[in-house]
Amino acid sequence: MWRWALVSVMVVLVGCQSTHEQMISQGYPPAYADGFKDGCGSGREAAGVNGQFEKNVPRYLHEKLYSTGWDDGFRQCQTSAAAQPNQSDWSVQHGDDRERAWQQQKTQGEGRAYHP
Repeated sequence: MWRWALVSVMVVLVGCQSTHEQMISQGYPPAYADGFKDGCGSGREAAGVNGQFEKNVPRYLHEKLYSTGWDDGFRQCQTSAAAQPNQSDWSVQHGDDRERAWQQQKTQGEGRAYHP
């Protein structure tokens, strides 16, 4: 449980360093950090956000730290990306509301113009 909290804090506090560099500087094994980076991009892509699927299959199958990092990164970033509101979903939903309101206003205006 503490590992998730620590990883969450690390992801939020990313400044100029990449997540990978920050994880290394905080003492995570390089294999875990490599897996986390690859899994995170894959998780973001799975959530429909800009990301790229990347998985070093031989390392995943033979290096426990890489596979654990990949799984953690995938879950963390997929969940985080899925929780973010998607701008295109918002514009579709609210664009329809705006279109409906505009059509109603236009119709009412026409009614007042034609029937004073």
